[in-house]
Amino acid sequence: MKCQDCDAHDATVNLTQIVNNEKVVLNLCKDCAAKRGFHSPLDNIPFPLANFLSGMMETDVTGEKSTALTAPDLTCSNCGLSFEEFSRLGRFGCGECYKTFREKLQALLRKIHGSSLHRGKLPPMLSEDATVIKEQERLEQELTHAIDSEDFERAADLRDKLKSLKEADEIAAGKEKENV
Repeated sequence: MKCQDCDAHDATVNLTQIVNNEKVVLNLCKDCAAKRGFHSPLDNIPFPLANFLSGMMETDVTGEKSTALTAPDLTCSNCGLSFEEFSRLGRFGCGECYKTFREKLQALLRKIHGSSLHRGKLPPMLSEDATVIKEQERLEQELTHAIDSEDFERAADLRDKLKSLKEADEIAAGKEKENV
C-alpha cells in the first residue's frame, strides 16, 4: 500500500483515529508520518534485548564465533525484515516473522534456556496431578505406537502400567473426597 501523502513510498505507519465520532485512517510512509509529527515511542529508547540477542547470536556456548545462528539470506516474506535486522533490533516486524525465523529462534532459545520447549513450574497443588496426567498421555501414545508397530508384548505391558496408574489415581481421588 502506498503512502497517502506522497504516493511514492510504501506505507509503514498505519494510524487510526476517532475524530468527532468518525473513523479516520491514515496510511503513511515513515517520512510523511514524521512530517505530521507521528513517531514510534520506541524509536529513541534503547532496547537492551537487541544487544543481548545480537551477542547471543554472535557467539556459541564456548564463546567462539557462531555460524549456526546467523542467516544472512533469511527474510520475512510479509514485512521484509531480515534475520540480521531482527538480531540487531531485537524486535519482529510482523506476526509472520515468527514462522519465518522459527528454526533459528529455536536454536536461539535452546542456547539461552537449554531447551526450545517451555517446561515451567506449576503451582504445588497442580504439579502432582499434571505429572500423572502427562504420564498417562505419554503411556497412551506409546501404547498406540506399540499397537501400530505390532509390538503386542510391549503394548500389553503399557496397558498394564496405564491401568495401574489409573487405579492409583482413582484411589487418591477417593481419599481426597474423604478428607473434604
